[in-house]
Amino acid sequence: MKAPLYQLKAEFFKTLGHPVRIRVLELLSERDHAVSEMLAEVDVEAAHLSQQLAVLRRSNLVVARREGSTVSYSLTSPEVADLLAVARTILSGVLAGQAELLADLHAATPPPS
Repeated sequence: MKAPLYQLKAEFFKTLGHPVRIRVLELLSERDHAVSEMLAEVDVEAAHLSQQLAVLRRSNLVVARREGSTVSYSLTSPEVADLLAVARTILSGVLAGQAELLADLHAATPPPS
C-alpha cells in the first residue's frame, strides 16, 4: 500500500527538523561546499556533521562528489533553496507579528507603582 502524500510530506519535514541540516542546506544553497568548508561554518564535530550529511544523502536532498581526498556536496534540486527562502519569509512575517504584539503589550502595561 502506498503512503499518502501528507505522510511523505511529514517525513520530508522531519528530515529538515535539525538545525545542522538546515545550516548545511543553507550553505549548499549558495554553492557546492567541501566537507572541510562546512565544518568551519557549521561549528560541530566532524562525526556529527557526517551523520547529518548521511541523513540528507539518504533523503536525496544532497549528493556527494569525491575529488581526490576532498568530498564536496551539492543540492540535488534548486527547489530546496527556494523552500528555505520561503521559510525565511514566513518566519520574518511571524516574528514581525510577534514584535508588534510585544510592543502592544508593553504599551498596555501600566507602569509599576
